[in-house]
Amino acid sequence: MKPWLLWSAVAAAVFALVGGEIMAAHLHALGPLTSLWRDYAGVPKSATTPWAGFLLALVGITKRERIIAVSAAVSLDVVYVAVRALTGAKFTVGNGPAIVLTVMAITVALRWTGERRRTALHAIALGALLILATKVGEIWLDITAWARPMVLDPYVQLADRALGNPAWVVGHALEVAGPVPLGIVRWVYFELPVAAIVVAAWQLRNVTKGEWPRHYLVRTFLTLGLVGPIWYVLFPVVGPILAFGPWGNGYELADVWPNVVPPVPSSVEAMPFDTITPRNCMPSLHTAWALSLFIHSRRGPLWLRWGGTFWLVCTVTATLGLGAHYGVDLIAGAALCLTVESALRDPDRGWDAARIRVMAMGIAVFAGVLLSTRFLALTMAANPIPFGIALLGALAVLSYTFYVTWFTPDRAPRRDTAPMDSTAPRN
Repeated sequence: MKPWLLWSAVAAAVFALVGGEIMAAHLHALGPLTSLWRDYAGVPKSATTPWAGFLLALVGITKRERIIAVSAAVSLDVVYVAVRALTGAKFTVGNGPAIVLTVMAITVALRWTGERRRTALHAIALGALLILATKVGEIWLDITAWARPMVLDPYVQLADRALGNPAWVVGHALEVAGPVPLGIVRWVYFELPVAAIVVAAWQLRNVTKGEWPRHYLVRTFLTLGLVGPIWYVLFPVVGPILAFGPWGNGYELADVWPNVVPPVPSSVEAMPFDTITPRNCMPSLHTAWALSLFIHSRRGPLWLRWGGTFWLVCTVTATLGLGAHYGVDLIAGAALCLTVESALRDPDRGWDAARIRVMAMGIAVFAGVLLSTRFLALTMAANPIPFGIALLGALAVLSYTFYVTWFTPDRAPRRDTAPMDSTAPRN
C-alpha cells in the first residue's frame, strides 16, 4: 500500500473512532473507544468480535506462532473469566484475543523484518479493522435511532404482500417447528462471523508463502459494512417483530406478527418509534453477508461449499422467521451484495462492459426495490402477483447475469481469487 493511502486510512479510522465516541457521549450510549477499552480491561460487549478479528490475524503467521498466540489468548481469557466469577460479574470472553492481537502488532512492527513482517502486518491490520469497524458500526446503529424518529415499516409491510408476506409465513413455520430448528437458525443468524472467518481463513491459507489473493471475502464484508448502513438513515425500518409484534414496547401498530397479517389500510404513512431501536432492516446486511459468504465458498472444497449453502439458507430463514426483516429487505440486500461483489472481483480485468452491465443491473434492482416500496406500496399490496413476479424476476435476472459474468465454466480462472481459483470453477 502506498504511504499516503496508509496514512489516510489511519486518519479515517481515528476520525471515526473519536467522532463516534463524541456522538456516543451525546446519545448516552457506548462509544467505540470505550467499547474497545472494555475489550482490554473490562467486560467485552461482544465475545465473538475480538476472537473473530484475532483468528483472522493469525493467517499471517506460521503454525508454531499461531499455537503460541492462541494459547496465550485462551490463558488470558481464563484468568479474566476467573476474576469475573469471583467478583460476580457477567460471564464472557474476548479480553485475551484483544490483548494478544495488540502485542502481536507491536512485536511484528518493531522486531520483524522483510516479507515476513509485511505479511503479518497485513493480516493483523485486517483483523484489527474487523474489530474497529464493528465498534464504529455499533454507535452508527444508535445514531440511526436518534436521527430518524419515524420509520417506514407500514410501507414495507404493504410492499411485502407482493411476496406473500414471507416474514409472517416463515415466522409461523418456525413457531410450529419447535425449539430445535429455531435454536439452530438463531445461532447461525447471530454467529455469522464464525462462518466468515472459516471461509476467509481458507482463502488466505497460503499468505505466509507470499500468495495473497487479489480478492477475498473480507474485502466484500468490510465494503458491505461501509456502504449498507448508509441506507439505514435514508430508509429507516425496524422490522415486523417490533412494528407489528410483541417487541414494540407500545410503539407497534398492532401485536399481530407472526399469526395475523394486518389488513390493507386505505392510506399509508410513516410511524413513530422509540429513539433506541436501530433502523437497520433495509437492506438486510445479514442476507448480503451470507450471500457473499456463499459466493466465496463456491470454489472451495466440498465441505466449504456445503457449509456456505447451509449458512445462507439458515440466515435467510432466520432473518424472516425471527421477525428481523421483511422479504423486500432480503431482495435489496442480495442486490447490494451482487453489486459490491461485482465491483471488487477480478481487479486485473478492469472496468469492461460485463462488469459495468452487472453493476448497473444491481443498482437498478436495488433502487427499484426501495423506490417502489416507498411510493407504490398500496399499489403493490393491491396487485401482489404482477409485482411479486417483477421483484423475484428482477433478482433472478441479476443473479443469472452475475453467474454468467463471473462463474461460467468457459471463463478462464483469474488471479483475483488465487490460489483458490487455480482450478476450474465447481458450481
